[in-house]
Amino acid sequence: MEKSMSMAPLLLMVLCLPFALGWHDYNQALSKSILFFEAQRSGYLPHNQRVTWRANSGLNDGKASGVDLVGGYYDAGDNVKFGLPMAFTITMMSWSIIEYGKPMAANGELGHAMEAVKWGTDYLIKAHPEPYVLYGEVGDGNTDHYCWQRPEDMTTDRHAYRIDPSNPGSDLAGETAAAMAAASIVFRRSNPAYSSELLHHAYQLFDFADKYKGKYDSSITVAQKYYRSVSGYNDELLWAAAWLYQASNNQYYLNYLGKNGDSMGGTGWAMTEFGWDVKYAGVQTLVAKFLMQGKAGMHAPVFERYHQKAEHFMCSLIGKGTRNVQKTPGGLMFRQRWNNMQFVTSASFLATVYSDYLVSSRGTLRCAAGNVAPTQLLSFAKSQVDYLLGDNPRGTSYMVGYGNNFPRQVHHRGSSIVSIKVDSKFIACRQGYAAWYTRKASDPNVLTGAVVGGPDAYDNFADERDNYEQTEPATYNNAPLFGILARLGSGHSGYNQLLPEAVPVPKPVAAKPKAEPKAKSTLNPATTSSPIFIQQKMATSWNEKGRTYYRYSIVMTNKSSKTLKDLKLSISKLYGPIWGLTKSGNSYGFPTYLNSLPAGKSLEFVYIHAASPADVSVSSYNLA
Repeated sequence: MEKSMSMAPLLLMVLCLPFALGWHDYNQALSKSILFFEAQRSGYLPHNQRVTWRANSGLNDGKASGVDLVGGYYDAGDNVKFGLPMAFTITMMSWSIIEYGKPMAANGELGHAMEAVKWGTDYLIKAHPEPYVLYGEVGDGNTDHYCWQRPEDMTTDRHAYRIDPSNPGSDLAGETAAAMAAASIVFRRSNPAYSSELLHHAYQLFDFADKYKGKYDSSITVAQKYYRSVSGYNDELLWAAAWLYQASNNQYYLNYLGKNGDSMGGTGWAMTEFGWDVKYAGVQTLVAKFLMQGKAGMHAPVFERYHQKAEHFMCSLIGKGTRNVQKTPGGLMFRQRWNNMQFVTSASFLATVYSDYLVSSRGTLRCAAGNVAPTQLLSFAKSQVDYLLGDNPRGTSYMVGYGNNFPRQVHHRGSSIVSIKVDSKFIACRQGYAAWYTRKASDPNVLTGAVVGGPDAYDNFADERDNYEQTEPATYNNAPLFGILARLGSGHSGYNQLLPEAVPVPKPVAAKPKAEPKAKSTLNPATTSSPIFIQQKMATSWNEKGRTYYRYSIVMTNKSSKTLKDLKLSISKLYGPIWGLTKSGNSYGFPTYLNSLPAGKSLEFVYIHAASPADVSVSSYNLA
């Protein structure tokens, strides 16, 4: 990925486009784009897994290093867990929910979107076992790419790579801090204990990133070939500070943006791209929002310079700047041959939110070609999404499973090999290439919702499995789409995007006509002054074969000033599986990776059954 921000001048052409503009079901596309993340899951899959051709995988991740790194997401068509793009994916999913959670809730997809975020943040919490230690990769791209195997079969190296004070990675720690901070806003109302835990990790990670400076790929060198940090780490430090300010309202992070904006490039870089590596345009957009909200204070002159660079980016998208983005003859923003669609979705998201910020502040976009109405930015984003969904010269939808003409030979190991649930016969490392990779037939498993790399600079596209530049999907292609599709699918109901963020609590899907059981909170029955507080609630519900199943979440908090040990819980009226605890005889204790609960900390566990809430109580414990 190039650091240079210059783009070749555009050739102005009058085109007669050979395709018809169609109406798109943005709500359906939103549902599919979220579903894709369930196909990318690593670890133990949950009971309510909707992508049923997948199964458990990567169950020993981290074991050799003495840490539990089971879970998280595979980044693209391979089976490696790369920390930097995974964290950026979570940040962008969270930002989408923060801005457009209300239309997601109206569409019934908010719960699924939040589950997608939590699947990622649960892993990031595991990957940050100490304040100054962060695991940034599991698996090795070189050995992984040598094989073509289902994730359920993989025999490749699963070494875990980390950063620490002796081997720093400010870009990785900064992006992970941003992800944790953004996600803490997502869960602030629905799961406050979890939100606080995420924010605590974000504080520590930012301190780690700022105190021990260095590029992560100088420490985790195996990442260089795949996710090299070309932009360095200053953009991630500013990005993390912006998200920590938005999550905490702590003036320290606002001051950090003000004091370091010039020296770290936040006010200097005039951008024409935004993605997992280069975050400056995202920082500039957030700081412009703070300025519009009247929060700049003494930093107003510096924040105005951030604002000017944000507007440079927006003007470049719509062809009204001093240096504009390149576009294909069919109108798609074009940055590079390999997975160009990542830049399309990320830039379109920034255009969408900035348009709404301007409308909320009653402002206009100031471009070199003159003032521009905010609606032009939203029109640009819509044009890009419409192209992606099929309004293009080929009439191809670049979202798998949307429309009738979409890629059938996706560069994706799990999708291209028969499901292990259909044929459990082991597929060896090189056997997958011979038996499945070279097949010219459609994938046996449809990777619904995946956004592939997309066409070249001339709108050409070859639907071939070995054409990885165009047919490989990635999580960070989809994450920004959450927000854009929710916005386009709902129109705009006049809500102010500059007001404090308030992500609604997702409404469970109730089976009809049976009423949902009421969630309840339960204190340790031994005494109301007990140091252990247990709160139980129903997280979601669904109907399967005429029966309603409920997923219950229990958060147990150590309210004492001491460490909780030797915990034994009694759980009665439980008629289904439980996750997050270890059963011993007739009681339940801490999960295998945890032997105590520090003061003020919380532990969450879940269970599923088709009944009212189980009875959960504390049998015994020790405080030390």
